[in-house]
Amino acid sequence: MPEDIDSLLPTAKEIQRQAALKEAEKADQYARTAAAAEAEKRALLEKLGKPSGLTEDEKVKLASSVIQRAVRNGLTEVQVYRFPNVLCTDRGRAINQMEPGWEKTLTGIPKEIFQLWNDYLKPRGYRISYQVIDFPGGLPGDIGVTIHWGE
Repeated sequence: MPEDIDSLLPTAKEIQRQAALKEAEKADQYARTAAAAEAEKRALLEKLGKPSGLTEDEKVKLASSVIQRAVRNGLTEVQVYRFPNVLCTDRGRAINQMEPGWEKTLTGIPKEIFQLWNDYLKPRGYRISYQVIDFPGGLPGDIGVTIHWGE
């Protein structure tokens, strides 16, 4: 047996310990990354759940820009926003069921968009629809907001 076998070849138990430490480091890094992503998601939802901070004039100009671009591309409707169902007080249930008064479940920016449509676009003949556009696990997921002007 070589004289320095212990320094050349660690025992199986030592290798297992090193592997376990490496796995623990990986798991710790994954947990930190997941926690950071979750915190970022919560911050974004909090931001989207609050008013945008734009003036009425800025909102109208933004809507006009989006609609004009869609018209130049030959469209008669355009999806102007997509948001997670948690921005509805009932997680999108009333929208999915097309219940009267569904708009009262909106919060934050989705509510602002509805109000902008109601105040400025509806009187000019535009229509709006809020529709659940995906169903992860069979439950309502994200909601899309579409402005329509065609027949």
